[in-house]
Amino acid sequence: MQGSLAAGAAVSVPYVFSRPSQAAWAPGTTVHPNIDVRRVVGITDAKMTREVQARSNWARQQQLVNAEAIEANIDKLACALAKDKDAKQAWKAIFVKPPKKSWSETVIAVKTNNIFQQHTRSPVIAKMCHVFTDVLGVKPGNVHVYDACHGKDMKTKTPFKGLPGGCRVECNWGGSTVVRPVGQPFKGRTARCVKALTDGSVDILVNIALCKGHRPSFGGFTMAMKNHLGTFEPKPAHREGMAYLIGINQSPEILGATDKRSGKVLFPRQQLCLIDALWASERGPMGPPSVQPNFLAMGTFGPAVDYLVATQFRAKKMGWKISAEPLGRMLSAFGLKKEEMGTIVSA
Repeated sequence: MQGSLAAGAAVSVPYVFSRPSQAAWAPGTTVHPNIDVRRVVGITDAKMTREVQARSNWARQQQLVNAEAIEANIDKLACALAKDKDAKQAWKAIFVKPPKKSWSETVIAVKTNNIFQQHTRSPVIAKMCHVFTDVLGVKPGNVHVYDACHGKDMKTKTPFKGLPGGCRVECNWGGSTVVRPVGQPFKGRTARCVKALTDGSVDILVNIALCKGHRPSFGGFTMAMKNHLGTFEPKPAHREGMAYLIGINQSPEILGATDKRSGKVLFPRQQLCLIDALWASERGPMGPPSVQPNFLAMGTFGPAVDYLVATQFRAKKMGWKISAEPLGRMLSAFGLKKEEMGTIVSA
């Protein structure tokens, strides 16, 4: 398995074609078997950083973060998300083992965001990797951290500390090279994707996104859904905006394989979306953070996570502008309704 992934990283041709498309996902059908996709949890704790330096760079943030508090709070988020008082049991409810595989055989892909000046902090990404290795029993060599678009210099720009020994920081993982059909509203169209997510190599996908501003066509922000512009090629998004984000986030490469008759997800691939807003920004995505909210949020479904963090945290708490029309499309395209979304549950 590891050999096939290594081979995928060595692709040098502009792109390759993959196997035929799977059935399209039916919006509104269940994605995660154990967690309500509308459930999003969050936590604010000033103890996750040692002092306030809102406009600090990533290297300085590494010195300011309190890893112990961050790790404990991520466990609290898991308990709140799974409605279980025991963190280990909560993680076992959130992460579903692929059929006919042991945890030691399971392959994990962790999508981080390495564009411009803001990047995931080490304790956040390290904690998630340790959940797989220490709690579930995944081999460290089967955990792959990547950003196919902006991850080329990841090892030097963001030398993550505290990851399990043997965990693979893949940088751009060969880039987005495999042509795949893209979901609605782009029926019949294609986009290039990371090879390891197209050939069955990866079992579980974890989306660790930041909390930054962006253009109105993306809702005024970039978080979980837009983070996959480092899984699929980003160029079409700058023409199509939210429509392209909807399309790629409905793909089997992200959601998981679907049943041909019902359109239901057979086994969920993206099983967790985590928003790292220890530092965040009203504008973006190129500049430094503007505030230090000491906030983390998570859920199992990218559109729900983005919608609630955008409306409840960015707009309501921070007072930042969001764009209503793209937000509404985000929900309706995935079979969700505003009146049933509720609010972020405090961990």
